[in-house]
Amino acid sequence: METVWSLVIVVLVVAAAGFIVWSLDHHHDVYGIVLPVGAAVALACLVWTVLIFAGTGYMAGLTWMPWALPMAVGIVAAVAVPIVVGRPRTKHDVALLTELLKRG
Repeated sequence: METVWSLVIVVLVVAAAGFIVWSLDHHHDVYGIVLPVGAAVALACLVWTVLIFAGTGYMAGLTWMPWALPMAVGIVAAVAVPIVVGRPRTKHDVALLTELLKRG
């Protein structure tokens, strides 16, 4: 039961980071609010699961890994995914709108 609470805390922290990243991004109108939050939570849960199944939560000296590593990876994902998706999508949308306006 103790490990389930560590997952809950990890999910809450990375979801909060995803919401913060979404709110700070000037291009968040291009993608939905779920993109940074979902990417962060999904990747953090995956990393947490791998680390728990690897037994790092029960090895002396490695008990920090199921806590810190998924949070760090989730926060990086929350920052990186909107950059990878949002910027090219904005450029594509502006180019498409410009083409449509030129046609008149």
